[in-house]
Formats: sequence, structure tokens, C-alpha cells
Amino acid sequence: MNKVELLLHGWDSCYEKEDWYPPLIDALKELTAEQANWRPEGEHVNTIWENVHHLIFYKERLLKRMTGEESDYPEELTNDDTFAVLSMSTKDWQETLDRLQSVHQGIRDRIASWQEEEFEHIFPNRTLPVGRWVNSLIMHDAYHTGQIMFIRKLQGSWPSRRSFD
Repeated sequence: MNKVELLLHGWDSCYEKEDWYPPLIDALKELTAEQANWRPEGEHVNTIWENVHHLIFYKERLLKRMTGEESDYPEELTNDDTFAVLSMSTKDWQETLDRLQSVHQGIRDRIASWQEEEFEHIFPNRTLPVGRWVNSLIMHDAYHTGQIMFIRKLQGSWPSRRSFD
């Protein structure tokens, strides 16, 4: 397995293929807009929806870098701003899920077309190779997927025990 194949394995595992932990798509399965917008009473915890917005923000930035469309990081934008959800209807939740799937697949398609040496490509004005950026996003997805599952456990919409085949 070369670097690109290993990266694709991680990319697929964090979103749709279970490996050591449930993938993001399973963590979001059958979740209503109301459940996605729930937070424990009295707690300052990001909602599932806010976490998904945050994931989309960083995936879209990476995809724009990969396609050469990236603009500079908006100076007025903070990391906290990337969690903001402005509209919370059922339709908006489905559009959020569609946007997540689309950007994730867009990045996957780019990675799948790489020759191994492209793993080491460095974007203009950056220091890390693109393969490291992707690997970092895989870990970022894993971290937030764990938070999403924990929130679902708190709200009672995730099983307390799962069986594995």
C-alpha cells in the first residue's frame, strides 16, 4: 500500500467505512434537524449541526486549495465562527448533509487521481504537503465524529452498546 492508498483508506474510514470507530455518515444517520440542533441544558457544547458546519468549512478550504480556487483565510473569521448555523429547518439540515457529502467526495476524487509524488505537493504560501493536510483532516473528522456520537448518547439517540460482526 502506497501513501495515496493509505490516505484513501483513512479518508473513506472517517466518512463512510467503519474501521476502529463508526464513520461520520453512521454518526449522522437518521438524525433529525431537531436532534442535530440539540445541546445539553445549561452546557456550552457545540451541537451536532454546529460540528458538521465546522467540518464542512475546513473540507471546503482544502478542496479550494486542491482546485486552485483558495482565497486567503478571512481575517475577520475565527475558528468559533466556523461552527455557526444560521438557518435550522429540516430542509437546511438535509442541505447541510448534502454539502458535507459533496465536499467529502470532491476531495476523495482528487486524492484518487493522484500519483504518489502528489502526496508531497506543497500549496503556495504553505509549508505542509497536501498529503499531511488530508491526514490532518482525517484526524479532525475522527475527533468531531466522537463528539457527535457522545452528544447522541447524551440525547438518547445513539445506542449505549453496539455489536460488531
